[in-house]
Amino acid sequence: MYVLYTILASLVFFFILKWMKKRRYFTDLKRLDGKTVLITGGNSGIGKETAVALALRGARVVIACRDPDKAETAVREIKLKSHSLNVLHMELDLANLRSVREFCKNFLQKEKRLDILINSAGMPGILDWTDDGFSMCFGVNHLGHFLLTNLLLPRLKECAPSRVVILTCSTYKYQKLDFQDLNYNLLPFFTYCRSKLANIYFSQELARITEGKGVTSYAVHPGFVQSGWTCYYSFLFRMLMQMKLPNTAGDTSSTADLQRSVLLQKMQVWPKSCGRPVRDW
Repeated sequence: MYVLYTILASLVFFFILKWMKKRRYFTDLKRLDGKTVLITGGNSGIGKETAVALALRGARVVIACRDPDKAETAVREIKLKSHSLNVLHMELDLANLRSVREFCKNFLQKEKRLDILINSAGMPGILDWTDDGFSMCFGVNHLGHFLLTNLLLPRLKECAPSRVVILTCSTYKYQKLDFQDLNYNLLPFFTYCRSKLANIYFSQELARITEGKGVTSYAVHPGFVQSGWTCYYSFLFRMLMQMKLPNTAGDTSSTADLQRSVLLQKMQVWPKSCGRPVRDW
């Protein structure tokens, strides 16, 4: 009987997995010719699939990541999948604030436009520290992106209408920010939750201060996705990640760059199920 139950459970899981992988992909064909998109962490996972989706629509795509070799490989793959040559990479280490400043200086010198900024790079909850002495998870997920966005904000305003898309996670609801101890790193998972909550607060405040200035800010949750850093988690959790692959999750951030996505934006109270549709350009 135990064997029969095991087989039945396996079959149910298999069909659920098959159904999840067959869900409809985002198929909007809105063109982005003449627009420049910057994607952090665009060399792998969700960021890479987002880069492919936007390059397919004619955007000039710049991926920012810390490993030049991996970035070059990713650029070749993105060009191959999108049939676009307008894809390049620039070096950026979000765990080093000096690197963030140097990146922004170089980007602003080389690129005359910035229409879409996608803060996609992320770090799981691990016990490590940035070069500046911050929790690695909080430093990369929030502080690095916070500085990056603020340094590039003038260019975004110049190219209005423009938008900032910040990838967050529903785990934000499990923690509160302690402004007396932002460098909390005792329990890695809680540090991750706090970093995602900080992303939402930042997106909300950015939307407030840029209202009426042509820049819109959105926080999006792509779902729990099988990507590079899921290796840090348990076998069972990684099995569940098989239900959603980066190429489907990439639709969430690319949709946020275009239209008709359900997003967290400018909300004072966060209900259990919340969201707001993106406005067209």
